[in-house]
Amino acid sequence: MSSDTITSETLIYEKKDYAEGSVVTLTLNKPHTLNALNIEFSREIDAALDKVEQDDDVKALILKGSGNAFSAGYDLGRVYFVYGGGTGKPEDKTRRPSQRARLAYDKWRAESLRRIFLFDKITIAQVHGYCIGGGLYMSLCCDMTVCADESKIGHAEQRLGFSGAMYVFPILVSLIGHKKAREMLLTGKLYDGKEAERIGLVNQSVPEDQLDDEVKKLAQLPRDGIAIGKSTARLAYDSLGLTSSFGQGYLGHTMFTNTRFEPGEYNFIKRRRDVGLKEAIKERDARYKDIF
Repeated sequence: MSSDTITSETLIYEKKDYAEGSVVTLTLNKPHTLNALNIEFSREIDAALDKVEQDDDVKALILKGSGNAFSAGYDLGRVYFVYGGGTGKPEDKTRRPSQRARLAYDKWRAESLRRIFLFDKITIAQVHGYCIGGGLYMSLCCDMTVCADESKIGHAEQRLGFSGAMYVFPILVSLIGHKKAREMLLTGKLYDGKEAERIGLVNQSVPEDQLDDEVKKLAQLPRDGIAIGKSTARLAYDSLGLTSSFGQGYLGHTMFTNTRFEPGEYNFIKRRRDVGLKEAIKERDARYKDIF
């Protein structure tokens, strides 16, 4: 066995060569932000996926995170700003972002997830710690997910007010059913690994110190078999309507970002401007403390 490791400031690319084919592990390496996803980081991940996709020797891709989380999701400090919305400060007179800008950004986000879902290698999410929002979207789009028992998995980002507008709703429903999916999206509740396994959100939950060993067992098939199997799976996904996730997902996300909040409704963007990011998140989550 030989190995090749390329490390950047925010992403670790490790390729291990075996007689039966290579396995690449991409480690999200922004532990100080719980591997939160911003534009620059996401484009770096896209570039790494290009490299994996073009390497004919690779048969499996493992996605994992460094530090205390797989990924806490999209960077809430930049929500709305990514569309060209200025600083969010009262004195900032930047015009409201256009629907054109919103659609372009959200389409790119959706296409990045679609790529993982239809990737021609085996894809495995190795989850520990927080796996929320955009992090969970990536996990849902992988072929398999193995998580640590103490993981915290869910759609807390929905507490911004989405109420179910997300990039991959049909995929979520196909995994855990309509009622449980609506519960996740209307409450933002976080599930530990064992509960995530029980409801079908992940394949397996194990003690964290066993994660590496369990994930390595899942890449045993021949490369041609994988390519054929993934290609035929794509046809099945089309017939089931699962690939429609990415079109309806980005449209729904774009529409939500133009929500008008009425008096008395919790407006995260406004509160972030007034009290700062951390306090706004605390306020948001405090409203759900008594949810089952």
